Amino acid sequence: MNLSTKYLGLTLENPLVVSASPLSRSLDDTKKLEEAGAAAVVMYSFFEEELLNEQERIDFFLAHQEFGNPESSTRLGIPDSYRTGLDEYLEQLAALKKNLSIPVIASLNGVSTTGWVRHGKQLQEAGADALELNAYYIAANTEETGVEVEMQYVELLKELRKEVSIPVAMKISPQFSSIANMARRLEQAGADGLVMFNRFYQPDIDLETLAVTPVLRLSNSEELPLAIRWVALLYGRLNLSFAVTGGVHSHEDVLKALLAGANVAQLCSVLLKHGPGKITEILDGLRNWLQEREYESLAQLIGSVSQKHTDKPTDFERSNYMRVLDTFTVPRGVWS
Repeated sequence: MNLSTKYLGLTLENPLVVSASPLSRSLDDTKKLEEAGAAAVVMYSFFEEELLNEQERIDFFLAHQEFGNPESSTRLGIPDSYRTGLDEYLEQLAALKKNLSIPVIASLNGVSTTGWVRHGKQLQEAGADALELNAYYIAANTEETGVEVEMQYVELLKELRKEVSIPVAMKISPQFSSIANMARRLEQAGADGLVMFNRFYQPDIDLETLAVTPVLRLSNSEELPLAIRWVALLYGRLNLSFAVTGGVHSHEDVLKALLAGANVAQLCSVLLKHGPGKITEILDGLRNWLQEREYESLAQLIGSVSQKHTDKPTDFERSNYMRVLDTFTVPRGVWS
């Protein structure tokens, strides 16, 4: 069974890609994922804010080490250079490239045009096979319009594209007013693919301390239909690769994503929960499903139930929404 697929111009042995996660911080863990059958790995995200904060602290310490003691400036020499989080990220990228035979995609989460371009070039020079730009932005400014927010994404990508030649995927959220138009504009700005969708981790409130607390909730399969709908709507209308992420936990989830038009499915939460063996299990399920239905390759499957190819294109639009609501019935005993 030929499970190969193309994503961002890369030929992958199968459609299972390890999503950006802490797993890629360990070379041993990443090698286990490759041995289990992962076709590519997206590194954990490098956050520009972390580097900026780190540099500010170090610069302040080196420039003001004499505070509090007039002799302290003689105790610590100012080094010509010092290690930063970016140095560690580049070293890990180089180590993964050296020890893995599968493509390694760097993940960049930036906040400024200068940062995206400079760090994108460094990741390319370190050997990344592609870049995934994790565009995580909370538009909380009441004076900032949707158009202005969208232009930030587009302009950042345009500037990066002037300096970076490797494939670039934009990881976007589903919160644009017109996802289809935004996808088109990102394609025109130089994107090679879209990763759908970014999961915004929501803060919670501790009722005992009344403090705002960060909460990490792993995904489940119920989150998948949102990405499936939009991949199915965009497939065949844009010259982009599509990756589905968030809610992929089984071979059935992968099949749905591929049928809608995705080139790959990204795995994260399921691996954190069950380990690398889950990749082998999903691949076995894919092969069995395809063989039972006499498919010869994965290429026959991809996009075959997208809006462009389905015999009921309205199933992805509003009419299906109305039919779904009409099918609901109140369970007996609930209101009686």
